Amino acid sequence: MNISVIGVGYVGLVTGACLSEFGINALCMDIDEEKINKLKKGIIPIYEPDLAAIVHKNSGDKLHFTTSMEEAVAFADVIFIAVDTPTREDGTSDLTHVFEVARNIALYMNEYKIIVNKSTVPVFTGQKVREEIKAILAKEGKNFEFDVVSNPEFLQEGSAVKNFICPDRIVIGSSNDKALEAMKKVYYIQLLQGVPLVATNIETAEMIKYASNAFLATKVSFINEMANMCERCNADVLTVARAMGLDDRIGPRFLQPGPGYGGSCFPKDTKALVGIGKKIRYIPKIVKSVIEVNRLQRLLAYSKIKKAMKKLDNKTVTVLGLSFKPETDDLRESPAIDIIEKILESNARVKVYDPKSMSNMKTNYPLLPIAYCEDAYSACAGSDCIVLVTDWKEFKSLDFEKLKEIVQTPVFVDLRNVYEPEEIRSFGFRYEGMGRK
Repeated sequence: MNISVIGVGYVGLVTGACLSEFGINALCMDIDEEKINKLKKGIIPIYEPDLAAIVHKNSGDKLHFTTSMEEAVAFADVIFIAVDTPTREDGTSDLTHVFEVARNIALYMNEYKIIVNKSTVPVFTGQKVREEIKAILAKEGKNFEFDVVSNPEFLQEGSAVKNFICPDRIVIGSSNDKALEAMKKVYYIQLLQGVPLVATNIETAEMIKYASNAFLATKVSFINEMANMCERCNADVLTVARAMGLDDRIGPRFLQPGPGYGGSCFPKDTKALVGIGKKIRYIPKIVKSVIEVNRLQRLLAYSKIKKAMKKLDNKTVTVLGLSFKPETDDLRESPAIDIIEKILESNARVKVYDPKSMSNMKTNYPLLPIAYCEDAYSACAGSDCIVLVTDWKEFKSLDFEKLKEIVQTPVFVDLRNVYEPEEIRSFGFRYEGMGRK
């Protein structure tokens, strides 16, 4: 089987690379010539564990790259649409790129094709993609059959390769058995390993993606609210979360308090779900509240820094971690950005260190007056307050005896509850965590 992936962003590159690892001929197409040329040279545009090794192993054999839409359409039996669907100001998804790809597929279609929406798209997008393609085919005088399928992705940044190879489930939304059977061949290896298959209609598959991410975002905002309450009643939120997680109806994942969720999925998908609600005249009030709680959590994180410092004016604050989570260089909707901007507004100096995200930070926020450092200790030297924002592995074993000697003022704000409060206080630091005394 031959597959093409249109859009070589995070989802598209992981999809194409992992399918090539399974022995499927994969052609990844993108209009960004610079990105494609780099990939042809083995330069990976994103940081994701294990991805580079798979790309290097399969490039030139089962995995190829192109900027030609015509080549991508002609090559494939199954065409994945994996382009960006950014959020508009009103919270709805901008599907411009999805429909542009659909129209181009129709223009170059030369036989039966299966067109798969891998992008996160609102309910009824599959129907609209089918209508777009039919209209172009009619206009061009073509009479080819085709099928549209919804196949949402559930990749977690930092473990995306593992998630693709060994997923919790595979969701396929289609309107006939022919397309479903073809998709089963695409995922033959995973299905052979016993991965559950959810075969349903297109609209249900589209909703599954939003419902899943909104629920996970709800768990994050819920435990953050519990953390805020714990601080006010001498309770320890980590013990609360652990006890909750032992209930198998709840589970332990996504019950870690922090400065709020970020990334490319939760913020976008929760807003999009509210946008869908407006269109169908039913606003999901819980999801709307989740978005508001997440917004306020970032302000609360900043207020903790302010409280710990008493005065920020002309002080130096160290921020450890820029990406929205560890094991990725993705800065999209990262709490660190909002926190840094608020600190700068308070007339404080900011020094930062992140193992993977600093080049992205320099590119995306060139005007932010922050000092980039080579490691955690050079970032902390002369600091009046250390703020741990992203819980990278290397930040979980800091030498506080060494830190005490190099900081100006021993203040540690642990926004991820990595350390035990009494342990850090024993080194002479003032400690502030999330939902802990």
